[in-house]
Amino acid sequence: MNAIETAAMQLASLSVYRGILRRTVPGAFYRLLRAVSAPLEAFLPAWGEFIAVLAERGQSENFAACLTESALYDENAFSRAAAAGCRIPEAAMDAAKRDLEIILRAARITPGEVAAATPYAAELEALRLPRWETGAPVEPLRGGLKSCLEQMAAYYRGHSCGIYARYRAFIWRGGRIHPVAYPDRTRLADLRGYEVPRGAVVENTRAFLQGLPANNCLLYGDRGTGKSSTVKALLNEFAPQGLRVIEMPKENLMDFPALVDQIAGEPARFLVFIDDLSFSSQDDTYAALKAVLEGGLAARPENTLIYATSNRRHLVRESFSDRDGDEVHRGDTIQESLSLADRFGLAVPFTLPGKQQYLEIVRGLAAERGLEDRLPELEAAAERWALERGGRSPRCARQFLDAAEGRLRRGLPL
Repeated sequence: MNAIETAAMQLASLSVYRGILRRTVPGAFYRLLRAVSAPLEAFLPAWGEFIAVLAERGQSENFAACLTESALYDENAFSRAAAAGCRIPEAAMDAAKRDLEIILRAARITPGEVAAATPYAAELEALRLPRWETGAPVEPLRGGLKSCLEQMAAYYRGHSCGIYARYRAFIWRGGRIHPVAYPDRTRLADLRGYEVPRGAVVENTRAFLQGLPANNCLLYGDRGTGKSSTVKALLNEFAPQGLRVIEMPKENLMDFPALVDQIAGEPARFLVFIDDLSFSSQDDTYAALKAVLEGGLAARPENTLIYATSNRRHLVRESFSDRDGDEVHRGDTIQESLSLADRFGLAVPFTLPGKQQYLEIVRGLAAERGLEDRLPELEAAAERWALERGGRSPRCARQFLDAAEGRLRRGLPL
């Protein structure tokens, strides 16, 4: 038995980290190693499959990182216990240590070693098969084996495991938490204006991440002022500190207890994000949110806050007929409809900017794009743009700069 066949047997014997063989790249690599003693007609497809999946992930020059990353994100007895801060049994530690040693050894295997282990190395040389570079393992799996085990445990404690380590944004759909592979990339530095209201939200989020008391947050106000963008930017800013965001559609609020049951034991900190929140007077789903915020038997876990955005301060749409109806205790009904907003401990207003604040936003965005030398004409055009669209807002400023930059870069007038 040669070294490659031994490596295949060792991968087959993985215990704690056995789940990585269900991942695309490790599984394809394992099948390639198993095929070294198979006929050439079986070996070549295994080689081609492995190269294809490795290239799809852009890791042809860093196979070791791709393979070890699968271990970094694997959910198993060791990673779950480490993420929860529980005592890890000695047997599980020994099994994890052995598995990591096998994975690291496999990550160092070169294409030349695989080809040399076959009975038809000369034929493979003539075929000039595409190859891969081994590269280096992910950061927590560098160094001695003992330190790797400690670094992996520390990583799980700080970043959780499974999908909550691999992804940072999620959406609740069909009774399940689904990862978002390509979340919005907005950062706090990209947002212009509203430093004071946005600062209150940032400080509340920092306290939450530090395990200090923090409030559910309602970001309310005029359209286009950056309420939703603020929440998205918080995720990108604080994801390295363990922040995760789960978007929950308003119509699924009744599922909130089921959602928190799935995340209550995770070490990551979650913002449940409800965008564009408002209710009609006949909409009784707001009672579900009231219970979630405060007063329900199913308590909100310590690792979860609710961040909602709305164009309405009081969330429930009212008409004058609602107030003039024939209900005997209509004052109680009105108070009930207003009480929902009061259950957010932090309510932060985002109002439309005045002309000077709007132009400051335009100037800041123009500077980011290297258009400072065109400021006078940009400011005049930005004001016309806003008037044509019925009002000034950060969204309006950004849309104007997108259009203006496209024209200027093509040599066209504004």
